[in-house]
Amino acid sequence: MRLPPVDLLVRRDPEARTLRSLARAVERLPSRHHPEDALQVVVDLARSLSRARYGALAVTDAHDRVQGFVVSGLDPERLRRLRTPPQGHGPLGSLREDGRPVRFEDVSQHAKAFGFPPHHPEMQRMLGVAIWVRGEVRGSLYVTDRRDGEPFDNDDERVLLTLARHAGRVIETEWY
Repeated sequence: MRLPPVDLLVRRDPEARTLRSLARAVERLPSRHHPEDALQVVVDLARSLSRARYGALAVTDAHDRVQGFVVSGLDPERLRRLRTPPQGHGPLGSLREDGRPVRFEDVSQHAKAFGFPPHHPEMQRMLGVAIWVRGEVRGSLYVTDRRDGEPFDNDDERVLLTLARHAGRVIETEWY
């Protein structure tokens, strides 16, 4: 029995595809960089690989306060108008409670869909995963609204989970 070529296996496996893309992107980082630079790679890949319009990554402290916030898909002017990052106590709040991925078809229908800062982009579909550091949830990675209009699927979730594991290592070794 002949096995398919490695490239074919990588294209079919979202984790392998993500790790290959991550390895290429990390190679381009300068050896001395800020943690935000490495986290920007993560959120950019999350947005790209899941075909999302927007992506964001929040780093939180032990008291659930946002310490760092990295976005992808927002132009600099719109980002400046946000002023403060979302605090993640709305639909993403459950990530801090149980660390399980969340997927919403219409985030505005969620009971806790309030408190977004002024000028926050509108969004309908959302997929979010927790970022774990030393056994605690210390952030979140999420994407919104696939550009093709389709709902986020299990492959998208696997992509985000793979990237969140890398983000956790970045936060543990470079942030704290």
